[in-house]
Amino acid sequence: MTSHAPPPSTGQAPSRSTLLRQCLAGGTIAIPGTPIALVAKLAEQQGFEAIYLSGAALSAGLLGVPDIGIVTLEQLIEHTRVLAGAVQIPLIVDADTGFGGPREVSDCVRALEEAGAAGIQLEDQRRDKRCGHLPGKEIIDSSSMCEKIAAAVAARRDPATVIIARSDSRGVSNLDDCLQRLHAYRAAGADWLFPEALVTRDEFALVGREFSTPVATPLIANMTEFGVSPLLRLDDLADMGFAAVLYPVTLLRIAMKALEAGLAVIADEGSQESLLDLMQSREELYDLLGYDPQHPEARRPPSFERSR
Repeated sequence: MTSHAPPPSTGQAPSRSTLLRQCLAGGTIAIPGTPIALVAKLAEQQGFEAIYLSGAALSAGLLGVPDIGIVTLEQLIEHTRVLAGAVQIPLIVDADTGFGGPREVSDCVRALEEAGAAGIQLEDQRRDKRCGHLPGKEIIDSSSMCEKIAAAVAARRDPATVIIARSDSRGVSNLDDCLQRLHAYRAAGADWLFPEALVTRDEFALVGREFSTPVATPLIANMTEFGVSPLLRLDDLADMGFAAVLYPVTLLRIAMKALEAGLAVIADEGSQESLLDLMQSREELYDLLGYDPQHPEARRPPSFERSR
């Protein structure tokens, strides 16, 4: 069985991949999806230990298209570089199916790792893929996914880079198939496991028990809204054995509803004045950016960095 412990220390400052692994030592962590760099900075300012680049949020937010595999690897790499460069905390990247077979997965992992990804998520859907909470998905056979996972593990240059295996089989076949696949993916080298679209609290608890022994394997729960999974509390998922909880599109959904309301006010009132109390102020934005307009040549660290 593959070891899921962090690599031994080399005496150098830990990589962000190592930091991602170390995050779990303090208990179950919440990982928000941050579709743009400014949101990533805000999540870091608010004390979150890691951030997530969701394929769904990237597709909708960057291109205005559904999550059906339209985003290219080059676009994903560039957005990964932007997000990773905006913060100090680790970034997990949703790489969908890895853009092909084992060879393409290898190239994908190397490129995303170089761009700053601390964790890379791969799923067992076929391209063209769709949201894991929608019907009509198709999945590849377990052995093919294991080949992809093995290729990803072999390709990473930092042995601490977290390879996450997601299975969409619960929504295609049944929970038993999902469990069998997750066991196979762990044996193939996956560091963390991601059972997508579980449909009841009992299913989350069962998966948690399944991978709690003999050595606990980090499990990810997806708390996306308006899907098939119940929205469970972080502490409840921790009790069930989950190590990390994703909120992949939450912030984008909140922002879009606020934008919709703001546009309606402007259209109705002809002014944004009544919205000022709901806005981030100019000073708050500059503080988040670490920008002092009195001394624009000197970039000061944001307040949350100065306080560390």
